[in-house]
Amino acid sequence: MTARAPCIVHPTDFSDASATAFAHALRIALCSQASLYLLHVGQMDEEEWHTFPPVRATLEMWGLLESENVPAAAVGEKLGVRIAKVCIEDENPVSAVVEFIRRHEANLVVLATSGRDGVAHLLQGSTAELISRQSETSTLFIPSHARGFVDQRTGETRLRRILVPVDHEPDPTGALNELSRFVTMLGADLSSLHPLHIGPEAPALYTSPANTRVRVDRRDGSPVETILELAEQADLIAMPTAGHHGILDALRGSTTERIIRHAPCPVLAIPTRAGSP
Repeated sequence: MTARAPCIVHPTDFSDASATAFAHALRIALCSQASLYLLHVGQMDEEEWHTFPPVRATLEMWGLLESENVPAAAVGEKLGVRIAKVCIEDENPVSAVVEFIRRHEANLVVLATSGRDGVAHLLQGSTAELISRQSETSTLFIPSHARGFVDQRTGETRLRRILVPVDHEPDPTGALNELSRFVTMLGADLSSLHPLHIGPEAPALYTSPANTRVRVDRRDGSPVETILELAEQADLIAMPTAGHHGILDALRGSTTERIIRHAPCPVLAIPTRAGSP
């Protein structure tokens, strides 16, 4: 999602939710000509490698390969992507995934999440949220209960409306520019972006490099509840995020994390530094 060579990491636990996230990771990798790493943390012998997502079978189903029996090396030559399956044995899955993301300088992480909340969340935390926060990498969350924007059977994308909650801090300018590149790469129109501010005065947003003023929809009410209500009509929520601030966020999770747990569609968290574009 930046100017350097694209790299996408998809940590998987082989669940149904991970299968949905895999479809999104694969489609994005194809559109961006990225390297895609399918990463599993845990013990695995050679006979268990078939439990990894079926890359060539999926590409055949999407009509991009004539047969799933095409040699793996030919996939990269034909489609311009490099796909690798990696297994790491480590007792701490979060630190193992974060280290892998940093070592490979990933641009995007695609994660399935169960969206825990309440006491279970406070006691156990969310592995997906921890990976995103500690890696400081743009992360596409696919909640297990949410509808995706990539069709698992056809690989087609649907991004007609993207809700973009913004505030004065963190400065959303850099995240909005990155999101614009992401949307264009997936073949969606920039008119699908719908910036939203909840509060009395919306921040001034400008596109780059044209420096055109962007209209921001302003609403009153609870940020989380308002965003989730409007997201019922959205295909994606894209949120600039600066991580946790203060004791309340540490206990309850940031606004982005609380939205992830209940969102009806995928959530793209784009890290940014407060006060900087």
